[in-house]
Amino acid sequence: MSVLESVAVLFALAYLLLAMRQNRLCWVAAFVSALLYLVIFADVNLYMEAGLQIIYAVMAVVGWVFWRKDNSADALPVTTRSWQFHGTVILGIVIGTWVSGSLLNTYTDAARPFIDAGTTVSAVICTWMVTRKILENWLYWIVINAVSVWLFTDRGLSLTSGLFALYIVLSVAGYLSWRRTLATP
Repeated sequence: MSVLESVAVLFALAYLLLAMRQNRLCWVAAFVSALLYLVIFADVNLYMEAGLQIIYAVMAVVGWVFWRKDNSADALPVTTRSWQFHGTVILGIVIGTWVSGSLLNTYTDAARPFIDAGTTVSAVICTWMVTRKILENWLYWIVINAVSVWLFTDRGLSLTSGLFALYIVLSVAGYLSWRRTLATP
């Protein structure tokens, strides 16, 4: 555990708590957290997780733009998607994980290449879902966070692993909170 990891955890936690409240400032916390975790994950050879942080930083900017009318009648509403949408998402995650994991396994010294790839591919898709306020993102995050707890424990990132364990609980709370504000057709 390092000071850098501690600060990254604080910003990551701030992001999730603010996102649960649908507060636009969540994207500022996400941006800072992503930059800090980029350094941390590269240091422990989780290359997909490190690369994910670049995408998170970009998604933080996208989220900031999409959520620009925070707390107004014109705010982006929470919506839900069909089972067909989710079937396509899951198929995309499986294919993306297989391709990325195979490349990592063949061409790098990546630690846990397929798990790293799976959590990363899933997180990219789910972060996009957050920027669009798709309710089911929280359900995906529960699974991603559970796998991440094991992955980060395996790499000696105890504080980050603890954060992701807390994320599991907060993802359930986020789902329930967003479901209460679900836009009705």
